[in-house]
Amino acid sequence: MLNNNLKLSIVVPVYRSEKILHLLAERIDSVFGGSNPQMELILVDDRSPDDSWRVIEELSRTYGFVRGVQLSRNAGQHNAIMAGLSVSVGEIVVLMDDDLQHPPEDIPRLVAEIEKGNDVCYTHYRNRKHEAWKKWGSRFNDKVANLLLNKPDWLYLSSFKALHRRVVDEVKKYSGPYAYVDGLILGVTDRIASIDIDHGNRHSGAGNYNLKTSISLWLKMATSFSVFPLRLATFVGLILAAISALIAIFIILRKIFHPDVPAGWSSLIVVTLFMGGIQMAFLGLLGEYLGRAYLNLNKKPQFVIRQITK
Repeated sequence: MLNNNLKLSIVVPVYRSEKILHLLAERIDSVFGGSNPQMELILVDDRSPDDSWRVIEELSRTYGFVRGVQLSRNAGQHNAIMAGLSVSVGEIVVLMDDDLQHPPEDIPRLVAEIEKGNDVCYTHYRNRKHEAWKKWGSRFNDKVANLLLNKPDWLYLSSFKALHRRVVDEVKKYSGPYAYVDGLILGVTDRIASIDIDHGNRHSGAGNYNLKTSISLWLKMATSFSVFPLRLATFVGLILAAISALIAIFIILRKIFHPDVPAGWSSLIVVTLFMGGIQMAFLGLLGEYLGRAYLNLNKKPQFVIRQITK
């Protein structure tokens, strides 16, 4: 039954995690001392290809605080989070992954930071257990977020965080098809705290993020919440135009003072290929912006909820 007096909602997007969910629910149940009427655990099945939804239905029957949300098709992690936020009712909402690398035992610390008056509290890992390429990619994403989202240098955009209801209500207003939760949060408030936690080992399976999904997430951040890439394209175009003008002047002067020097076919081809590559890259960037605007205007849904457990 829906309880509008809930203090805490925990939203977890679920994908390929049927073997982990029982332990996740047990540990959260242990942290909060049994079936807590002031807490709900929302498990959002992002059209997982395994038996995650069956497990979620079992957990909703076993634990009174578990609510399952099944999406009609795979929407991606951030859109699945938006689906969970749309049905959450807690005064404080905690977002976490389904792989137990985010210790449920640290949830009370996140809640305490919100109760102190912060709008959002992120986590920072003391000992990350990710692969090297993910660590480097995260550092790159962190620097880009500083430029595009005006993120503070000290803040790490962890997927394990807590939000006050006032922030959740503002984030939920975003209806575009390409949600990037951290970008939405940073656009709402700068009353943000951070705590250090230990990064746990994944208890089963492998992570669902690969290079392709990481690049897709970066493009979502770059093109949905900032016009900086377009400004960068304009700046690079002006610089290249200035360099081309200088090269043209140099060639003309050389031809005037040294008429016997033959024209450089190789240099011409190099410059042509270079300029063509730059132009195609920027045309692709413009296409990315236009494509997202087109899908937004056509009301492509962020997610479609198929069913919710009782």
